[in-house]
This record gives sequence, structure tokens and C-alpha cells, in this order.
Amino acid sequence: MLWTRLRYSRFPLVALASLLVLLVAGVGIAVVNEQSLKVQTAREAGAQADLLASAVSGALAFDDREAAQDYVDAVQVNPSVLAAAVYDAENRMVASFGRDGETAPSTLPASDRSTAFGDGRLYVVRPVQQAGQKLGAVHLRLMETPATQRFSRYAGLLLVLGLAALVVFVLAVAQGALRRANRQLADRAADLVRANSLLHQQMIEREKAEEALRQSQKMEAIGRLTGGIAHDFNNLLMVASSGIELLDRTDDPERRRTLSAGVKQAVERGAALTRQLLAFARRSPLRAEVLDLRRHIEGLRFLLERSLREDIEVVLDLPADLWRIEADRGELELALLNLAVNARDAMPRGGRLTVSGANAPGEGEVGDRVCLEVADTGVGMPAAVASRVFEPFFTTKEVGRGTGLGLSQVYGFVRSSGGDVSVDSREGEGTTFTLCLPRTQKPATETEPPRPVRAGGPGAGKFSGRLLLVEDDDAVATGVGHMLDDLGYRHVRVASAAEALATLDKDSRFDLVFSDMVMPGQMDGLGLAQEVRRRMPDTPVLLTTGFSEAASAATGEAFRLLPKPYGIESLSEALAATLHEQAS
Repeated sequence: MLWTRLRYSRFPLVALASLLVLLVAGVGIAVVNEQSLKVQTAREAGAQADLLASAVSGALAFDDREAAQDYVDAVQVNPSVLAAAVYDAENRMVASFGRDGETAPSTLPASDRSTAFGDGRLYVVRPVQQAGQKLGAVHLRLMETPATQRFSRYAGLLLVLGLAALVVFVLAVAQGALRRANRQLADRAADLVRANSLLHQQMIEREKAEEALRQSQKMEAIGRLTGGIAHDFNNLLMVASSGIELLDRTDDPERRRTLSAGVKQAVERGAALTRQLLAFARRSPLRAEVLDLRRHIEGLRFLLERSLREDIEVVLDLPADLWRIEADRGELELALLNLAVNARDAMPRGGRLTVSGANAPGEGEVGDRVCLEVADTGVGMPAAVASRVFEPFFTTKEVGRGTGLGLSQVYGFVRSSGGDVSVDSREGEGTTFTLCLPRTQKPATETEPPRPVRAGGPGAGKFSGRLLLVEDDDAVATGVGHMLDDLGYRHVRVASAAEALATLDKDSRFDLVFSDMVMPGQMDGLGLAQEVRRRMPDTPVLLTTGFSEAASAATGEAFRLLPKPYGIESLSEALAATLHEQAS
């Protein structure tokens, strides 16, 4: 009993000693980290000074002060650099800059190479040499880490030490009571400990099995994605690259038209594959239109037939009184094409593809709907496969024959449009996909976009207008510029929103501003469009992007959007529609 009391009485002393050890260790760590930070800062500053010395060697050798100043100005991108200067072999300043009132010294001390801390600054001097001959020196003055930043760097350490002190204190107070309680409960808890140990082991094994299953599913999805996507895009790139090379090697007009059509088709297929990925992720904005399904699908007959083989018959069974729906035109076409291609693969020896429609009056909480059935006479699917056809990346095709995103796009489109999709398939009897979309009472809006006014005179047949093209990518700007020239539009190209606003301030005589959305700088294309609308409400703006989140933002702000990639016909129609909207 005496020994137990002595042991308990010594515990506060042990706790206090532990706290002191923690405090000393924390201070030691802070000191070591501070020294390490200084060494690292000096090393990085020396490397930057060496880089500047190497860059200005040529400028000093040829006494090119303007080039030396350009190299010095480039150092300003580092916000830690307060001042920089370059000196010639006579220790005369050649170029310099200073930030926030800082100035470089007019001459340097005798030392050719030095690194020193002082007055909260880091001073670095490096010689400029070429072929063993000293041409001059460079000087950098950098800001040492402020005290507030040092405090914030170690605030976490101080917090941990404080918590450790609190824990030690609480342990010291509660240790006696806990040990007495533990002795009383030790016998009764033995059985519980053994039971908990067994249960814990079972839970660990279950978690490991679930994690292994999830990892297996992830790897399977990644394998399907990479195999199909890489194969498809490599084929498309092969078509495009070989076509471009062959265009440069032939002057035959017919052959050039064939090659050009092949490259264009490859680009369109790549764009369609990208749309499938975006539709699956539900990041591609839907542009709903009121569609007359019978008229619209009959207009797709040729496209459906071209997507199939000659041994497959396309049958359309669409009643004249089929109700209208409100959905995205392009996504509906893509969904039907995906179903058609899926049916083609299921009919290797030919067959019949039937697209039928019917009105489905509402029942209960479900309103009126229009149901489309896409049925084939193919080999069908077992129930296990049919239950997974809408899963992303799931496919029964060979590696490289598909990405498993086609039916996922169908599912994503129908669900995003407020409808439902189902599949009914039996092995050897074919497959039927049913798409049910909500009915709309709105009148159909399937009208041709207005065409721009044609200019008379020698340029008859071309379009007129003066545009401001805002595009940061030189290659894209060159291609778009050629299309605008071919359409007859005069244009001025700038590379950023800031340049666009500056140009409009000098010359506001533009009929339209055509801008990319994702650009470097403080203002993107959407910000530019909003600013143009505020300053010049009579000047229309057409935006373009290949980035889905940016497209959603443009749609939300009611700006007309032309998705990338686009062809000259799509560009012509988008420009004409934008100009027409502003005129009306």
C-alpha cells in the first residue's frame, strides 16, 4: 500500500517532467526549422542570382543595356524580390529595378560572391563571367520571412504543445481514479475484451474485403476506359495526321476533297466521343428545345441508315399525332445513334431496326409522356448483362471496340430531361430500349436560324460585318481567322479580355464580339461579355468554349454559346443568329 501511494505521488512529477521535455523539444524544432528555412532561402536566392548572371552575360558582353534591363525586369515575377541590379566590369550600374520604395545600391562592395541576412532582408551578389573573364556582377535583395509568417508557421506547433500540456494535466488529475476503477472492472471486462477482440477482427476482415472489391471495380472501370478511349482517339489521330500529311503531297482536287472529308469526319467523331464523356458526367449543359418527334426522327432516317450496314433495314413507326417533347436536340440524336450502333453490333448477320413511338397518358403522379421504342432483331442479352448495360464503362465488346459510354449517355440524357429509360432483352429474340420523355404543351420551335445579310458588289455571296475576335491560342485564332475571312467577315484579333476592352475603348465600331471563355488573366470570356454588355449594350457577344463548366456559366448568363470544336457552317449560323437577335 505504501509503495502504491508513493507511485501515485510521483506521477505529477513525471507529468511535469514530460511537459518540460515537450517544451524543450518544441523550441529545438522551431530553432532547427528556422535555420533550415534560412539555408533553403539563401540557396534558392543564390540559384536565382546565378540564373540572372548567366542570362545577362551576353548583354554585358555586347553592352546591351536594353537587353540587360529586360532580364532584370523578368525577375519581378518573384514577389519576394525587392530590388535587383546588374553592374559592368567597372562596377557601374547597367540595369535595375526596385519594389515598394526599395532601390539597388549604385555600386557593389569588393566581394564578388556573397550571401547575407540583415535588417529583415537577404542580400545576394554573384559575378557575371564568360570564358573565365569577369564581365560584371548582379545584386538581388529579397524579403526575409516576416515575423507574422514565422509566427503562423509555428502556430500549429504551439497549439500542439498547449494541447499536450492540457492532456498531461488532465491525466495527472484523473490517473488515480482511473486506476482504481480499472482494478475494480478488470475481472468483469476480461470477457468483454475477448469478445470485442473477436468482433474487431471480423470487422477488419470485412473492411479489407470491401476495400478489395472497390479497388477491383475501380481497376476494371479504368481498364475499360483507357482501352476503349485510347484506341478510339489513336485511330482518330491517325486519320487526321495521315490526311494532313497526304494533303501536302497531292495537287489532285478530287483526292484533296476526299482527304479533307476524312479529316473532318475524324474530328467530328472525336467531338462526339467527348460529348459522350461529358454527358455521362452530367457536366455538359442541355439546351432544351420543343421538338416534333415524328418530324425530327424522320429527318434522322438517313443518318441512322448511314450508321448501320446495308444488311440492316430501318423501320420508322411514328404516328402523326405524336406529342411534342422539350429536350436537347443534339443529345436526342446522339442517344438514338448510340442505340442504333448498339443494335448494329447485336445483328452481325443483318436484321431490322425499328423505331416506334406512342403517347402515354399520365397516371397518378406521373404526367403525360411520349415513349420511343428502339427494337432490334439481334442476338439479345442475358438478364445479368441487361441489368448492367447502363453502368458507366460496362461493355461486352472486345478491348478497343467500345468505351462502354454509349448507353450511359442515353441514360444520362433521358434522366437529365426528366424521363425514364428501360431495356427488355431475351437471348436470341432481340432487344428493345424504351425511352419515355415528358410531354410539353409548348409550340414547336424547330426553325432554321436566320442567315446574315449578304453584301453586294464584287464580294457577292460573302457575308458582311466587322468582328472583334478574342482568342489566346495562336493556332486556334489562325484557323478561326481563316474561316471568318472565307465567310466575308472582317475581323481584328486580340489575345485577352484586357486587350479586347482596350481595343473597344479606342474603336467601338464592331458589329460583334466573338470571344473564347477560358483565357489567362484576371478576366475570362464571360467577364468580358458582361463588361461589353454593360458598356455597349447594342454590341452583341458570341462566346465559344470546349469546357463544360464554362459552358454552363454562359448558358446561365443568357449568352449565345458555340461549343468547340465547330466547323465553318456552325460558325456562320451562330454569328448570323447572334447578329439577328441583336437587330431584332
